[in-house]
Amino acid sequence: MKKLCYVATIPAVVHAFLRTHIQAAAEKYEVTVVCSSEDKHLLDNVNARFIFLPITRKPSPWVDMLILFQLFKLFRRERFDIVHSIMPKTGMLAMVAAKLARVPVRIHTFTGQVWVTKQGVGRTLLKWFDKLIGMLATCVLADSASQRDFLVSEGVLSSSKAKVIGAGSICGIDSVRFHPDIGKRQTVRQELGVAQDAKVILFVGRLNRDKGMLDLAAAFFAIAKQRPDVELVLVGSEEDVPFGRMQEICYTAKDHLHYVNFTATPEQYMNAADVFCLPSYREGFGMTIIEAAACGVPAVASRIYGITDAVADGQTGLLFPAGDVAALTEALQKLIDDDDLRQRLGDAARVRTLALFSSEKIAREMMMLYDSLSQLSEQK
Repeated sequence: MKKLCYVATIPAVVHAFLRTHIQAAAEKYEVTVVCSSEDKHLLDNVNARFIFLPITRKPSPWVDMLILFQLFKLFRRERFDIVHSIMPKTGMLAMVAAKLARVPVRIHTFTGQVWVTKQGVGRTLLKWFDKLIGMLATCVLADSASQRDFLVSEGVLSSSKAKVIGAGSICGIDSVRFHPDIGKRQTVRQELGVAQDAKVILFVGRLNRDKGMLDLAAAFFAIAKQRPDVELVLVGSEEDVPFGRMQEICYTAKDHLHYVNFTATPEQYMNAADVFCLPSYREGFGMTIIEAAACGVPAVASRIYGITDAVADGQTGLLFPAGDVAALTEALQKLIDDDDLRQRLGDAARVRTLALFSSEKIAREMMMLYDSLSQLSEQK
């Protein structure tokens, strides 16, 4: 049996990626997962061998060099047929180590670019790292067609090496898990102290500036002044925009603002929502958008690469220019005020998501890619 190794940290999206693809890969491959021990419980009952290394998202030169050496030794010893990495720094370490260890098939998945919102030397350096990952990998995946096109236009990837699985996303949607559920809607609203007839705007993700948190707070405050029945629910870990800062911006509407830290069951909150909002400045795909869509919830989101693959503007949600608070406010207000439009877009969002982004379809196409790349490497 051939040997496949995934290298990743374990935030929520990567956890979903591993669960989806390991299940399919284990039928053909002996699967190993190299990851941080943080949140390892998220991968309980997964059919793979785990090796825990202290891989962090933030740079740590001495620790990173040690991790690189350990990965090199592991790859040399185990002689994997395929190494597949996810997340930027993890990709750099894994692709360098895999190249040095002569792993025949080296795959990296891009899920967004940190450097897009940066300037100067920082942008140049981070962009160069992505370019190096692309050169070291034998195949590079982007989780959306618009992200692939962006990376090619920026000279980061060659068009011949960059690929997209299916219509996009890294793992697709589990329709058994993500579906409309009136029971969850009622229960979660009761737990949050939100009225059953209130209009709920939901955000799921890290609370930081690049996700558009400050814009969302400003837009919500403008809406709440006119509509006291509107509530905003934020689900995700605090980063450079603390929840307290959101409360300050919302001012007199802060009592209509609700915060839930990291959850392993985002589908519960999506079922409690009327509108999903992702006002991000950079995004690889917008996985949370199609998760909400599978629950029948339409989206208001930024018109940026990545998100334009997840939302069909005017059909499954509304798009607005990133950073335009007035346009964000108007789009949210439109869906809040128009029950028929909101229902129509939500129904269409679910249909589109199940047709294009099922986890079974994404997993099947990923396995086909593994097999074709393995066969090509054997022929060389």
